[in-house]
Amino acid sequence: MESTAHTLGVGICEGKKVLANARRLYKPPSGEGIIPRLAADHHAQKAPLVLEEALGTAGISLREVDLFAFSRGPGIGQCLRVSCATSKFLASKFKKPILGINHCHAHLQIAKGMLGFHDPLYVYVSGANTQIITEGEVAGKTGTLGRASAAGKANTSSHQRFFVLGETLDMGLGNLFDVFAREAKFAYPHGSEVARMASKGSYFPLPYTVKGMNFAFTGLLSAAVSEVGKRKTEDICHSLMETAFAELCEASERALCLTGKREVVACGGVAQNKRFCDMLSQMCQPHGAKFGVLPAEYNADNGAMIAYTALCEWKRGKREKMQGLSPNGYWRIDEVF
Repeated sequence: MESTAHTLGVGICEGKKVLANARRLYKPPSGEGIIPRLAADHHAQKAPLVLEEALGTAGISLREVDLFAFSRGPGIGQCLRVSCATSKFLASKFKKPILGINHCHAHLQIAKGMLGFHDPLYVYVSGANTQIITEGEVAGKTGTLGRASAAGKANTSSHQRFFVLGETLDMGLGNLFDVFAREAKFAYPHGSEVARMASKGSYFPLPYTVKGMNFAFTGLLSAAVSEVGKRKTEDICHSLMETAFAELCEASERALCLTGKREVVACGGVAQNKRFCDMLSQMCQPHGAKFGVLPAEYNADNGAMIAYTALCEWKRGKREKMQGLSPNGYWRIDEVF
């Protein structure tokens, strides 16, 4: 079950096959962002309906579920508690194991697995999270949330960790577009509307901030908002989007050269943007790197990515006690092991 922000999702997987991926979206009042309490209330109200829909699509009953999992973080605290409480209740009721899954890890894992990639450079772009990530082995014990061996003992061999090579220094890419849409008082204040209008506009220079493999967007946002009413809205949207995407492509190319990777994955909500994926794909070509992105259904927040990642983690030996599982709104991807 996924409930980190505006989406309540329930996914059901068997092996690498997605059997169901139901979801409902909380839509905030016009001109406002996500209101945590209202979003959580929405998720709690829709949970039985979405769960029933997913079970019906998969053609199974709750008793047939072998493992329950939920998005433990990062995310909005009130929203996270919905999937946590629901999953813990169901796992307890049916006496089944449970895992708390990192939301960012789920985006990465399902993209890597479904694309059949081996060792990609991840360009993770969502509302609150915008990071360039790689995966590698670290020797030593895995820690309190680590994996258990078949005998139940702590694994002291090497294990996989995620490393953030670069990230936003202020706000996420998705939030950049959403905030601009609200400030510009769009009828539908969402990044998709910015993308639609951007396709009709022309470019003019806006502030561009890249520091090594890090990047920043607040200066870009302020400059774009200051142009509202002075320039064509389509031109502002086009320039805002092109500048932000160029920042990400420059930082990603630097990371690609540093790591020597031969695969690049775009994942997260903003990976649904065709222009962004085209720019990343073009960036990969001179370096002989293969570019991949999943269909929109799996880049938007969804329950299937939580289920898929939980199965992968379970097969690797990860086990957790229900008593210690609680939401962690600040759980970074480089803290996952």
